[in-house]
Amino acid sequence: QVHVVESGGGLVQAGGSLRLSCAASGRTFGIYAMAWFRQAPGKEREFVAGTRWIGGRTDYADSVKGRFTISSDYAKNTVYLQMNSLKPEDTAVYYCAASRSGTAGRGSWEYDSWGQGTQVTVSS
Repeated sequence: QVHVVESGGGLVQAGGSLRLSCAASGRTFGIYAMAWFRQAPGKEREFVAGTRWIGGRTDYADSVKGRFTISSDYAKNTVYLQMNSLKPEDTAVYYCAASRSGTAGRGSWEYDSWGQGTQVTVSS
């Protein structure tokens, strides 16, 4: 089983930046993809960004493209989400997820292991 733990959330003003980290442990050799999702109050969980563990291909939701960057440190089994030019609508709980599927994409059902989430609040 894979365990993932997020960190790095907080309160930031609009236009500011935050970097989230997600550390994976356990049976990490089985990971094929990792992703960030977010869930705002009263809304469904949505895909933010993802990366394939082999090859490093990345994918972004249109709402964050050009502002957020997902990156990986394979030696540390850690994925990062650099968030720049933050907007109030980015306020949400951000979740990290890992998948054992080589075809995992934007669907939350494609991910097996989830962290507890970290709160990101962007003030206007």
